[in-house]
Amino acid sequence: MGSKHKWGWAALAAGMTAGLVFLSGCGTPGAPMPPSLHLPDRVTDLAASRTGNRVSLTWTMPKKDTDKLLLESDVQVRVCRKEGSGPCDAAGGGLQLEPGAEGAFTETLPPALANGAPRLLTYFVELNNRNGRSAGESNAGVVLAGEAPAAVGGLAATVRKDGVVLRWTPNSAAAGQAGRTAVRLHRKLLTPEADSRPKAQESLLAPPPEPVEQSLLVDSDPEAGRAPDRALDKGIRFGQSYEYRAQRVIRVTVDGRMLELAGPLSDAVRVEARDVFPPAVPTGLAAVATAAEAGGAASIDLSWQPGVEADLAGYAVYRREGEGGWQRVSPAEPIVGPAFRDAQVQAGHTYRYAVTAIDQGGHESARSAEAEETAPGP
Repeated sequence: MGSKHKWGWAALAAGMTAGLVFLSGCGTPGAPMPPSLHLPDRVTDLAASRTGNRVSLTWTMPKKDTDKLLLESDVQVRVCRKEGSGPCDAAGGGLQLEPGAEGAFTETLPPALANGAPRLLTYFVELNNRNGRSAGESNAGVVLAGEAPAAVGGLAATVRKDGVVLRWTPNSAAAGQAGRTAVRLHRKLLTPEADSRPKAQESLLAPPPEPVEQSLLVDSDPEAGRAPDRALDKGIRFGQSYEYRAQRVIRVTVDGRMLELAGPLSDAVRVEARDVFPPAVPTGLAAVATAAEAGGAASIDLSWQPGVEADLAGYAVYRREGEGGWQRVSPAEPIVGPAFRDAQVQAGHTYRYAVTAIDQGGHESARSAEAEETAPGP
């Protein structure tokens, strides 16, 4: 009897347990989920820049809200700026942008922010839902408030063998401004060429494609104690056309960060970088006579230091006797190496030699310093 009751209670307990599992799996509701507020995600890539008294902001609109749901309609955008630790005053409102769009905002600074010493000016972008609520302000976009430096005047460009020389009118007022004054040069390539070569045919020696836009900062000379008024751009490539603009910048350190307050861009100046310049004059010319061997004739061997220009095609050798005129004794095509043997000499005659360098465009340098030698007799 005891054994029978024991198995009966076990079966009853198992049945109750199964019932409990069934009830908890299907009959009990889960925790309630809060309704979505449809708050657009925060902007995290806000960038700010100032040129003259114009401030420009760029950012990317989010595609989803804070619940990771796709935004289905345009989003309200509010822009504000804060000077120092003050309140964030509205700089722009009423913008409506679609999700995923590239956002942009530009404003002219009010006089109170466009004058005085350089100081921090921070911009924020806030995205609101239909009820005017947001997930918070964006990351900070920082520029400098204060008086911008004067525009660069008299910008001029001259092409030389070693690059483009840029000059502009010095700014005597820069010495009285706070911070360190510099000039930023902006160069734009007007004749870009698409690289259509297959990857397999690209040479390791071939120069990489030239960037369309580049900038060069010309800092002030601390020893001279004056703002810069010229620069040499060595990065140009002959055969291309370029456009230059310049702007003065005041560089100050605020909270451990180097920031720039840039003035307006100058008028543009254009140059065509044509290589009309001859190579450097060869140096180190030496002449050594060789006596005639049996059945042969005397000769004079010439050698000189090789040139280093990338477009060097070769050399030409000239000779004269006494005060007579120079005559080319090398072949019509340039000599590739820095050496030449003159076998058309007469025993006992004294000759003077000079060498020129020729580039691939056919431009020829001036003659080198002379070397003199006498052909030995038989």
